[in-house]
Amino acid sequence: MQQWFEDAKLGIFIHYGIYAVDGVAESWSFYNGRMSYEQYMEQLEGFTASRFNADEWVELIEKSGAKYAVLTTKHHDGVALFDTQYSDLNVVKSTSAGRDLIKEYAEAMHKKGLRVGMYYSLIDWSHPDYPSVYEGGKVPDDLSKVNRFASPLDGVQDEEKWQKFLEFNNNQLKEVLTNYGQVDLLWFDGDWERSAEQWNLPEFKQYLKSFNPDLIINSRLQGHGDYKTPEQGLPITRPEGPWEFCTTINSSWGYMPTDNNYKTLNQIIRMFCDCISMGGNMLLDIGPREDGTIDQRQVDILLGLGEWIRTHEEAIYGTEEGIMSRYYLGGSTLSKDRKTLYLFVYDDPKENVCLKGLCNKIQKITVLHSGKELTHDIHGGVPWFNIPGTTWIHLTSEDTHEQVTVLKLEFDEEIEMYGGSGAVVTHN
Repeated sequence: MQQWFEDAKLGIFIHYGIYAVDGVAESWSFYNGRMSYEQYMEQLEGFTASRFNADEWVELIEKSGAKYAVLTTKHHDGVALFDTQYSDLNVVKSTSAGRDLIKEYAEAMHKKGLRVGMYYSLIDWSHPDYPSVYEGGKVPDDLSKVNRFASPLDGVQDEEKWQKFLEFNNNQLKEVLTNYGQVDLLWFDGDWERSAEQWNLPEFKQYLKSFNPDLIINSRLQGHGDYKTPEQGLPITRPEGPWEFCTTINSSWGYMPTDNNYKTLNQIIRMFCDCISMGGNMLLDIGPREDGTIDQRQVDILLGLGEWIRTHEEAIYGTEEGIMSRYYLGGSTLSKDRKTLYLFVYDDPKENVCLKGLCNKIQKITVLHSGKELTHDIHGGVPWFNIPGTTWIHLTSEDTHEQVTVLKLEFDEEIEMYGGSGAVVTHN
């Protein structure tokens, strides 16, 4: 895993495509029969990108505190946002936009020194060669449940067509990975409709890495990815290894004008803190309108998140996952030398913040946003058994941040936490 990814903490996901014209679910709206394929594709006529400004997008991404972004180069509908020579189904040739939007996005990201991520759907429900086989090559018992966009309706597989589709994917991915400067991250989706063997893994991954050996590939590659991507449901148990939580800013990935179910800024910040407390990143999704503008509510949340991050950046960038929640009922991070602990205080305490199991002597406690130094008491503990007492940090609502408060605890030595079950005291 590249160190930049584990240090990044925050990325911005962008679902942009023709589905924003009518504000329908990206690709799934025709796959699930909510509208016909023909109706869905009529949106090509209305996609203009008339106010799309990559520099403005990237300026917003930078202000959000994100260190990377991931833009949909092509969703399951097969409509590419880039000028591909392997299909006419792209916004350059088939919409009035007439522009290679991926090119403009990549150039703007490189100018700002941000890491470039590209989303690419392995599925292509528009390609004539895609629905040629079944997952794992196994013909289902009930063909009436087969979706015509995914697999053959008649039970007859065509391996030659499938190999042609794999060649098509390889060619488009070569364009994505070679035409736009360095691509740092490839974010796949749609691996579930075929097996690892059908995707030609691990050779397929080796092919992708041949363009950039430092390329990071997400987990949606039938077990051959580099990091895990839990979606929408925040992990309760920390995923093993590097990971990234992807989630929407409201309830939709793409732009839906009827979706007013927005998460509040405070909820977004808390979710972000939960992610970095467990050593992960958050990939926060926005969905621009078809003209390329971004709903002001989404802009405000990104700007508010960035403002909070800048105020507390030493607790975020350059830190590692914090202590377990059994010690502190909130999020936390640790400095790389493990001599500074940052506690995220989500709510206004009545008089104290409680920290259990801390073996170290605290040298100093400060409120990060104000610099105010706090006092603390330690009650209990059995020193001759090396069982620490409970630390009570004196904090009341007047010293808290309006969103999430961060307390900085400094030690002389690396942090040590007690994890035992206590003991019967017999020597007092």
